Amino acid sequence: MKWQGRRQSRNVQDRRRSGGGAVIGGGSIGVLAIVVVGYFLGIDLTPLLQDQGGTSSQPRDLSAQEEAAGDFAAVTLADTEEVWAQIFQDQLGAAYQPATMVLFSRATQSACGGASAATGPFYCPTDQSIYLDTDFFNVLAQQLGATGDFAAAYVIAHEVGHHVQDLLGVLDQTNAARAQMGQADANAVSVMVELQADCFAGIWAAHAETSLGTIEVGDVAEAMNAAARIGDDVLQGAAGQAVRPDSFTHGSAAARQQWFTTGYEAGTLESCNTFAN
Repeated sequence: MKWQGRRQSRNVQDRRRSGGGAVIGGGSIGVLAIVVVGYFLGIDLTPLLQDQGGTSSQPRDLSAQEEAAGDFAAVTLADTEEVWAQIFQDQLGAAYQPATMVLFSRATQSACGGASAATGPFYCPTDQSIYLDTDFFNVLAQQLGATGDFAAAYVIAHEVGHHVQDLLGVLDQTNAARAQMGQADANAVSVMVELQADCFAGIWAAHAETSLGTIEVGDVAEAMNAAARIGDDVLQGAAGQAVRPDSFTHGSAAARQQWFTTGYEAGTLESCNTFAN
């Protein structure tokens, strides 16, 4: 992915220099990996952890790696803004309102409650912001095997996909519906929401390739690999649990790949109607 030296979004709040709250494993990526992905996907992987702890709340300088990760996230967010502005204009005749991205280290506060490394990247509709601990990029590559910068870009594009759903009213509708359902049915709706965000990430990838010219050979394969690595079935199996589709909240590896591909190949919002399947 061609990102170095390119335009960065202005809609980024970087809180990483202000320190953070409690840290599991003293900030060790190896320990954080299981917690981040397990919490993010609704799977309890804590039995795999050793009993470690530590805290840090002092202001600090960023490492060169952290600076680069922040620049990368800001460039990727700028790309999503450009692509979605064009899509909203062409396909909806509407103006796109960008999300804010909040970069943090270890812990911060959001309008949806406390955010920490254990929550993983997430979108908060209350303040229309994406929260990201940039250490997650290391988790993605070192612990999950989803290497490459486009794998990281896919994570951001997925969260921006949730923002698009928010703008379209999808999140309000599905949250209201889930509140009236039993757990299994509510999980099924959650899967549809997450798969649509994957599909929207695929739309972004297609337009970034054709309009921005930033996609390189192998990038789409990196995104597909990332989608597979964070499938509910893969994570449950890795945790030594039985694979239970009724407990899925984000979708199987195959489904996540399928819907990313659908968005990438079709490139339209209407192609991402996961709720009709």
